Amino acid sequence: MRRLESQEDYLEKILQLSKEKENVHAIDISRAMNFSKPSVSIAMSKLKEAGYIDINEKDEISLTTSGLQIAEKTLEKHIILTEFLIKVGVDKITAKEDACRIEHDISDKSWEAIKKYAQSNRK
Repeated sequence: MRRLESQEDYLEKILQLSKEKENVHAIDISRAMNFSKPSVSIAMSKLKEAGYIDINEKDEISLTTSGLQIAEKTLEKHIILTEFLIKVGVDKITAKEDACRIEHDISDKSWEAIKKYAQSNRK
């Protein structure tokens, strides 16, 4: 079953927030993504059901091993694609927005080629 773009975005955001703060709650995700708390709560339920996150008795959200793998891969794509687009002349705002869209749809074959090219041309 293919993950939804929104699932990958949530997992990526949970990873980013977990690097900034010790405990991540749904309200943190809501604020960071500018989504309503009820929308985030529904999404967290679905991510938990899919096995991508755990939610403890204090409502602290953490990534499972599979959730972390997806989040790390999505974040890596976002960073490298953004840098790549900026390097070829796209303005930062557009590059960031486009990278967010591309990161979900790019094939593994194309992604690996872009990643290899981008990493070999970093200065």
